[in-house]
Order: sequence, then structure tokens, then C-alpha cells
Amino acid sequence: MPLRTSPAAQPPGRRTRTSLTGALLAVAALVGTGLAVPQTAAAATQNFTVDLGTTTGAVLHGSNGALYGQSDEGVPGDNLLAPLKLTTGSQKPPGGAQHPNGDILAVAPSFFRNGGGTMYTNIQDEYSDWPYQNNGISDYLTKVDTAVNAVKATSYASKVVFVPFNEPDGNWYTGLGSSNSTTYASALASFESDWSTVYARIKSDYPDAKIAGPNTANWNSKFFGDFLTYAKANSQLPDVFTWHELGPTSLANYRGHYTAYRALETARSISPLTVNIDEYANRRDLSVPGQMIQWVAMFEDTKVYAQQPYWDIAGNMSGNTVHTNVPNGSWWFWHWYAQMTGQTVKATPPQANVQDTLQGIASLDTGRKQAQVIVGGSAADTNVVINNIPSATFGSKVEVTVQALDWSGYEGASAPPQTVSRAAYTPSSGSVTVPLTGLNSMSAYRITVTPNGGGTATAPSVPSYSSYEAESAAITDGTVVTQATGDSYSTAQKYATSGTKDVGYLTASDSKVVFTTSVPSAGTYNLRIFYGNENGSPSQQVLRIDGANPQFVTYPSTLNWQYRSTVTVPVTLTAGGHSISLAVADSTLGTSAGQVTLDKIDLTAVPSTPETAYEATLADVSGSPSYSYTDVGETGTGALVMASGDKATFDAYAPTDGYYTVKTDYTSSGGSTALALNGTTVATYASSGGSATTSSTRLYLTAGINRIAVSPNSGTSLTLRDLKVDGSGDTTGVTTYEAESATLAGAAKAQSDTWASGGKNVGYVGNSSSNTLTFGSVSASAAGRYTVVVHYAQNDRAGSDSYNTNVESRTAQLSVNGGTATTLTFRNTYSWTDYWTLPITVTLNSGTNTLKFSNSSSWAPDFDYVEVAPVNG
Repeated sequence: MPLRTSPAAQPPGRRTRTSLTGALLAVAALVGTGLAVPQTAAAATQNFTVDLGTTTGAVLHGSNGALYGQSDEGVPGDNLLAPLKLTTGSQKPPGGAQHPNGDILAVAPSFFRNGGGTMYTNIQDEYSDWPYQNNGISDYLTKVDTAVNAVKATSYASKVVFVPFNEPDGNWYTGLGSSNSTTYASALASFESDWSTVYARIKSDYPDAKIAGPNTANWNSKFFGDFLTYAKANSQLPDVFTWHELGPTSLANYRGHYTAYRALETARSISPLTVNIDEYANRRDLSVPGQMIQWVAMFEDTKVYAQQPYWDIAGNMSGNTVHTNVPNGSWWFWHWYAQMTGQTVKATPPQANVQDTLQGIASLDTGRKQAQVIVGGSAADTNVVINNIPSATFGSKVEVTVQALDWSGYEGASAPPQTVSRAAYTPSSGSVTVPLTGLNSMSAYRITVTPNGGGTATAPSVPSYSSYEAESAAITDGTVVTQATGDSYSTAQKYATSGTKDVGYLTASDSKVVFTTSVPSAGTYNLRIFYGNENGSPSQQVLRIDGANPQFVTYPSTLNWQYRSTVTVPVTLTAGGHSISLAVADSTLGTSAGQVTLDKIDLTAVPSTPETAYEATLADVSGSPSYSYTDVGETGTGALVMASGDKATFDAYAPTDGYYTVKTDYTSSGGSTALALNGTTVATYASSGGSATTSSTRLYLTAGINRIAVSPNSGTSLTLRDLKVDGSGDTTGVTTYEAESATLAGAAKAQSDTWASGGKNVGYVGNSSSNTLTFGSVSASAAGRYTVVVHYAQNDRAGSDSYNTNVESRTAQLSVNGGTATTLTFRNTYSWTDYWTLPITVTLNSGTNTLKFSNSSSWAPDFDYVEVAPVNG
């Protein structure tokens, strides 16, 4: 077994959502009778207080950036980038040798076309070694020229900030952190001299260049003060002041650092500079909504920009995305953050500046008539007390919607946050209290307050849910390992794990983990297994329910043993207790392949008719729609009133590739309304004649995020209430074409692989214009738009350092019917036998079509098969 390094937080044992849901629904019942403050609120043990009467500045969205968050054009995909409204990003300079991908020239176009704000580049990443090789300032100036002049030639140069020195206290000027005055003075003099030289060179190359610094790895008050004094005296102050906050104690100390920094400016009569904490958080924080809200609250309060770190791989937004187009739980957290508009307001946590406690942020948008509160980081019962609700904006009664967002692992796909409560409140002296119980410290929770001008919202359907820790199960021949905690920097640099523990070394023939579970009613449940697999190929375990019906569960590879992903298996259970075992071997099936680390399992009841509703008033809007709450509608959050030129875009999630019914609830008059999927109109709805109606369209959605837009055409008045997605991914009408049955040219050849569909794939496509793969008999019943889903594998890696896992992408050109080829980027799948998917939409002719994959300059991935489906089903 490969060596397992260790990873963070939630008490072990069984957890259910029953207590949270029950408390919130009880609140809804009490408030419906007109009680001002629910009597159940007294049971909560801590208060989080929001003052809507005290605004603290425009919502900045400043902390959603990432270092090497993008790796290549299309990784992550546009549908994951655009909804987040990224304010910053940081990538390597043009041609930088520090990492194999993440070049600013490659990824900036997608960053900016998806609404990105400012991009930073660490010029020293031109060097290959870490710490950077120091070949003298003259050598470095040639690197500076290369980086600055290449960016200067682009159309987005004015939106780039150059960072001359990255972690100078750890690279080239290590004495800056010394307590020895002589050592410090020498390092300071050297840095100041080089700062002047490089600053002048950047300005000489590009007079309008923006520059950031000093960009230390640690907070350093003495050095910062000396640097500011020097830079001001020499008219070389940075445009952006930067440093890192990379320890768990930053959760307690950052606000003090910020206050001290502003005092350093004031003492030197320096006008406040923009601040960017350009690396923050530990490994155990990334992907965990309850941890990330603690960091975001600090940075949003102080109105600074901040970027998540590059601890592991480029291209997944620092642990916020799964595949190219698939979100995890923390992606939805950033989506919540992006949906905050208007002004932030004063929010007082139970304990300010205390590491790993409940923290949060709140906002008020009087134009949209919305208040939002996001909290997380604690399992303690909490009263969220919202004061000074302005009656001029919200009226005499408000609607309060509560949603829960759970951790799904770094690589576990996540559905949208679960709505657990909708309730009408009558504020007492402008205040309401929302009690939250049964919380999970790894989760985050959003409370949305909107006017209730009439109507009653539909109570949300909350499926039964329970969770069980592997370390608390019955373990045979396995080892419980403690993973990340916030006790120290080193433990915080391990990976997040539910319960801070997992069970590994399940390698013996009798190794197994047996969970004792219970469900409230008979039915189908999704058994979701949190696991890690660094075996180098898919692995298996044998699943038995109550000792019967053995079946293999297959676990795709993960980045490492602790980099959590999930697999979901539907199981049929009767009401009551059940034994669920995951074992290495079985008397009926034999021994499973590979091995995995187990973290926990969840059991969630599967609804008979899956449906997800997306509120129109929380959509991503353009134009100038208005917000109406005269009827709260089914979702409790009112409706958008739209005219020609307005658009509402919904980020609709699909758990798998397939067909779903997209329903639009609206009232319209005067003209038609367009429905678009990923930028292309797929349906046009006629006027409803002023009556409330629902229009439905069967669409092929790909796994992950699909951007669905609703926009009224000329002369149309539209009142849009919501958009719903029904179904679980029907594949009727989808055609599959195996790669080994296609036409192979040149070196391209079929290869045997147990994990491939049909036991074969096709490799050696590309690296020459003659090595191609052509699907020559792709049938289309009618001309139009079709989705092609490519199933592929590739595991290119580069670089000798172990600090980051330098996975690389591959590309291929796809030509349809001999037309102009489109370049596709295939993200690394962690092994050559793990198959991921990449979708693309193409136009096919009626009858027979050809799809040709090629790459004249480098190798394409290995191809398993493609699926072809008309977009409109």
C-alpha cells in the first residue's frame, strides 16, 4: 500500500438532519400563528446577531479568487466560472517553468470572458525550482522583461497586476524574518534595492503596469513598516499591498493584522492601498463550507481581496470543483456568496476572532428587497437574531427561507443546497429570531429574508437523512487514522475528513467495515460513501445489506488517499435497523480490486419524483428587472418582473448526463419568451394571456452545471416565479458509439482495458496529423443541435517536486463533417483506467455525420466511447 499521509472536523457517530429540519418547521408553524419571536428559540445556546440598520459597505465578493485556480483554457469550464463572479485570480507568468500549466496567457481569456475582475501573476514563477533559483538580479530582469512584455501585448493588460517577489521572506531574502538585527538589516537592504530595480524595470517595460507587494509568506509588522517607509520615499509604493495568511491561527489574528497594517499606513501619511491577502487557508479548510465562511467573514468585513492557495493541483479552483463542469459543496458556497448583493451589514458572531467557531456575513439589498445571512463553522445550536428590519422595504411581514449546504468532499459532486424551511414572520420591533439546531460544523447555512405581501409558500420536502462515521463502525483488520485538525499548522495542512478520522489499511482478505444504521420508513435510499483511492486505478469493495445480496461498489481514483470523493449506490431498505458492510472479499463474489480509505456513509431517502426548484429572485440577472413580493409564490421568494432586454440565468444542476424536464413558472402578456441553454435558444413560449402558467421542455443536460436563461422577447411583459428541473437523467434517445468500432488511422490503435466500456479503448491518437479517430456513422434523425459526451482517460504529469501534484491536461481537435475544428481540453483523470466525461454541443445534419478527433502537435487522451443526444428531446 502506498504511504498514506494524514487529513478534519465533525464529532464521530451518527448525525441526522431531523433535528434541524424539525426545529425549523416548528418555527414555521409557530410564526404562522402570528407569534413575533418563536418560543423554541430559547433552546439555542449561542446568538449570531445581524443589524440590518448598520451597513458596512458594498458587497465586495473579494475573497473568491484562487491561485492557479485555472490550469488551461476550459479547465474549469465556463459554466463553473461565470456564476462565481470572480473578483481576482492568480496564475503563472507567460512561459513560467514553476508548474506545467496555469499560464496566464492560456487562461486569462476564459477568466475575463466569464466576468473575472483582476488577475495577478507572480513573475518569479518563471523559474522552475522551489525555492526559486537565485541567479542574480540581472538574470531575473530578463524574466521580468519576458513576463511584462508578453502581458503588455494583450487586450487585458490593464487588468493584470504584476507581483515581483513571491514570499521573499522564504525566497532570496530569508533574513527578513530574522530576530537578529544584523541579519534583518542586511536582508532588508538587499530587498529594498532589488524592489527599486525591479519596480523601475516593470515601469520601463510598461509604464501603466500595476504592481503588488511585498507578498510575504507571513505577517511581519516590522518589515511592512520599513518597506512602506522606503517605498514612499522612493515613490515606489505598490498599487496593491499583499501578504499571506496561511495558518489556522489567522482565523483569530487576521483582523488584528489588518488593523495594524492600516495603522502603519496612517503613521506614514499613506492613503489606504488596496489589500490582497493573496494566499489564505489551509488544506483542511478547502472544500469545507463551514471552514470557508470563517475566512470569508474576516475578509469581507475588512473589504480586502483574497485568494485561496495552491496546495495540490491547478484547475479545480483550489478544491471547489470536481470535473470540468461539476461542482462540489464549496462551489455552492461561493455561489451563495456571489448571490449576495447590495450592502453588507453589521454581523456579530457568538465569539469574534476565535478560531473554528460559528462565523458569518450578512447583506441587505433594498432595491431587490432581500437580506441574506450565511453562517457556519459550529455544531452548537444557534439563534440567528435579525434586528432593524426596515418596514419601508419589507413591509409588516417577512418570509424567511433557510437552506443547508453540506460538505461533499474535495471531489464529491454536490447537488444545490437543500431548502429546509420556509416560514412567515411578523417582526417584533423590527426583529425576528431564527433558531438553528442540529448543525454540522462542516456545513454552512443561508437565511434569506424577503417581504411577504401575500400568499403562503409551499413547505419544502426534506428527505430523511442520516450519517455514520467509519471510525465508529465495527472494523475488522483496518486502522483508524486521525486526520486534519486546527491544533497547529502541520495538522491543519492535512486534509478535511468528517469526524477528523477515517479508516484505512483495509488490505487483508477479512478487512471490512460494518455500519449499524436505521431508516424511518421503507423505500429507496441513496447510500453515499465518502472515500479516498490512490491505488492508481478504480478500486472496489463488496457491499452487503443485512448480510445479503452482495455487489461490488466501484470507486474511481482520487488525487490521494485523503482527497475525499463520493460514490452513490441506490439501496432498497425496510423501515428500521440495517447492517451495511463494505468488505475486501466475499464468499460469493471473490476478492475486490484495489483498496480504499473509508470516511463515512450517508443515507438519504430518494423522492419518487425528483425535482429541484430555483428561485427567480435569486437568479443571475441582467437588464433592469423589478422584484415583486405581492405573492410569495411556491418558493416563498416572490417573482421577477421582466421586459425585453432583461434576462434571468439559472445555474441548474444535473446529477448525471441525460434528459430532464425543465419547467418555467410564469405569467406573460404581449409577446413570447425565450428559453436558452448554455447560450443557445432551445424553446420559445407564447404569451400566457396574463394567466399563471407552466411551460415544459425536455432537454439534455450534462452532469454538473447547466446555465438556463429566461428572457422576454420584444413587447413581452413577463412575471417569472421560478424554474424547476425534474427527473434523474433519462437516457432514452441517446446513442452510444464505441471508439474501438470507429475508424482508426495512423498510429491510433485499440487497447484492452478492464475498466473501459466493452473492455477496450483507443489510444495513440494525435502527436501527428495522421493519427486520428473518426466516428463515421453518427446518425441524426433531424438537423440541429446535439450534445456529444466524450468518455476519455489521461494521466499526464510533469515536474519533479512533491509540493504540488503537477497533473496536466491533454487536448484534441474535434471536426464535425469536415468543418472547422474545435479544440477540446481534457482534464487529468488521475489514472489511465479512470474514465471521465467532457461534453460539447455541435450542429449535425440530418442523416449520417462524422466526428473526427485529431491533434497534430501532441497526444490526445485515450477514448472509450462517445454519446450523442439531441439537445431537445
